[in-house]
Amino acid sequence: MTQKLKLPPQVKETELRELYKQMWLIRFFEEKVDEFFAKGMIHGTTHLSVGQEASAVGSIAVLEERDKITSTHRGHGHCIAKGATVNGMMAELFGRTTGYCKGKGGSMHIADVDKGNLGANGIVGGGFAIAAGAALTSQMKRAGYVVLCFFGDGASNEGSFHEAINLASIWKLPVVFICENNQYGMSGPVREMINIEDIAARAASYGIPGKVVDGNDVFDVMNGVNEAVERARNGEGPSIVEAKTYRSKGHSKSDAKKYRTREEEKEWLLRDPIKLMAEIMIEEGIFTQQDADEIKADAKKEIEESVEFAKNSPEPTLDALMEDIYA
Repeated sequence: MTQKLKLPPQVKETELRELYKQMWLIRFFEEKVDEFFAKGMIHGTTHLSVGQEASAVGSIAVLEERDKITSTHRGHGHCIAKGATVNGMMAELFGRTTGYCKGKGGSMHIADVDKGNLGANGIVGGGFAIAAGAALTSQMKRAGYVVLCFFGDGASNEGSFHEAINLASIWKLPVVFICENNQYGMSGPVREMINIEDIAARAASYGIPGKVVDGNDVFDVMNGVNEAVERARNGEGPSIVEAKTYRSKGHSKSDAKKYRTREEEKEWLLRDPIKLMAEIMIEEGIFTQQDADEIKADAKKEIEESVEFAKNSPEPTLDALMEDIYA
C-alpha cells in the first residue's frame, strides 16, 4: 500500500468498496431529489451536497458504531454515510408515512437516533449546542462515544459556533467540529465573509487544534478526522477540522448561481471527489474500472428502488395531523 492510500487503522481495505458505493448513493440521491423538485413532485425546499461526498463519507468512516453526529440543512450525505436507508429518506421527502419523520419533517429534519444520527437541522449553526450537549453526556456517563458536529463555512460566523467551541474546550468534551467549507454562503464567496485564509485557524483562539484537509480527497479526510476523533476519545478535548470542498449545485433550489463563473466550476469538476477516489482505487489495484462501473450501477439501482418505495408508500391521513406534536 502506498503513502497515497494510507488508511486509519480502523478502516480496512475491504471496506473501501462500500465507501465508494456510499459516495455514489449520495450523488444519485441528490440528483434524483433535484430532478423531482424541478418537476414539482417534492415540495418545501432542499439543499444538495453534490460535490461534497468525500467530506461526509471520509469523516464518518472513522467512527465507531456508538459514536454520534449532528448534521446541517445540507445533510443528506451525512445521513447516508451514518447508515440511514435511502428508502426512508426518499419517502420522507415525498411526504410519506414510511419516511424518517412519517413524512412531516422533510429534507432538513432527517434523524436516526438508533444509528447515532442526532439529526439534520434547518437552523444555521443549530447543531453546535446539540453536539456539545451530546458530548457532555458521553463524558458524564463515561459512555466513551465521540460526537462529530458538521457545519458550513457560513455557520462559523454564528454566535453558537463560538459558544459551543468555548464550552467544549474548557471542559475537554469529546467532540470534533467539522467545517465543510464549500466556498460559498447563501449567495456570496467565503472570502467576502471571513477575513482569514482558513476557518480552522480560529481553533487557536480556544486553545484547541485546527486542521485543514482536502475535502475532495476521501483519504485525506479520513486521516485528518481520525486524528481528531482519537484525540477526543482519549480525553484530550475537541478539535476543528476544515474540509475544503465545493458544492456543485446552488445554495438551495431557488439559487441560480449567478455569483460564480463557469470556469471556476470546471476547475472544481476536475477534482470531483468520486472521480478522484476511483482513480486512486484503480491505481492501487483495489478494484478495476469494471468493478467501479458495477458499484456505480448498484448504487443507481438502489436509488431507483427507493423512488419506487416512496411513490408506493401511503400518505399521512388527516387523523395523524396532531400526532407527534411537541409544541
